[in-house]
Amino acid sequence: MVRLSDLSKGEAENLLRLPCPQFDDSPLSVAPDLRAARVALVTSAGISMKDDETFSAGSGDYRVIPNTADASEIVMSHASVNYDRSGFVQDLNTVFPIDRLRELEEAKTIGSIASSHYSFMGATEPGALEKSAKNMIGMLKEDQVNAVFLTPV
Repeated sequence: MVRLSDLSKGEAENLLRLPCPQFDDSPLSVAPDLRAARVALVTSAGISMKDDETFSAGSGDYRVIPNTADASEIVMSHASVNYDRSGFVQDLNTVFPIDRLRELEEAKTIGSIASSHYSFMGATEPGALEKSAKNMIGMLKEDQVNAVFLTPV
């Protein structure tokens, strides 16, 4: 991820002017015992399955990544020119740690892995994501997910 100090003065100033959203409430939940947790991954890396529609700049939707997906089936279409994709190219787990999650399940550190995981396109206005995020939450509940590992990119 690029540092603010690495950007041109204009780009840095533009980012510093962006408003930080304020929320009226702060929903809390009690974390489950990890050994009983059903865990899903949610990333803003802009990844998807090869056959999915790619992300575009400002995209407010998400892509579903099946738990059974192999790294060779996943592509990245993150729209930011400032985004360094070299980690993703070398190891999917840098942005989507599915293999590490599988290891945790095998070691019985977590209860189980969700049927599906989700990817958003980072560098998107938070308000544009709200409708999709609510839809995704419904899908997580249907899958009985009670813990989410976020990988903001």
